[in-house]
Amino acid sequence: MSNFLDISLIITSVGLILSVILQSKGAGLGGLTGADTGGVFTARRGVERVLFWMTIVLSVIFFGLVIAIIINGN
Repeated sequence: MSNFLDISLIITSVGLILSVILQSKGAGLGGLTGADTGGVFTARRGVERVLFWMTIVLSVIFFGLVIAIIINGN
């Protein structure tokens, strides 16, 4: 069980890091379609929305795995 949690935490960590990096690079993705990205508060659409929600889900999974590892006594 401990090995499964450790491997899951590593995979989730890598996914979380990648989603944050892609999200920061994706700040200008609206510019590909000619949309104005000058505003601070813009609606997330398409890929930006998926990356946003993927980051939230991966962070929740990450913290859940960390708590499970602590409880497991690893």
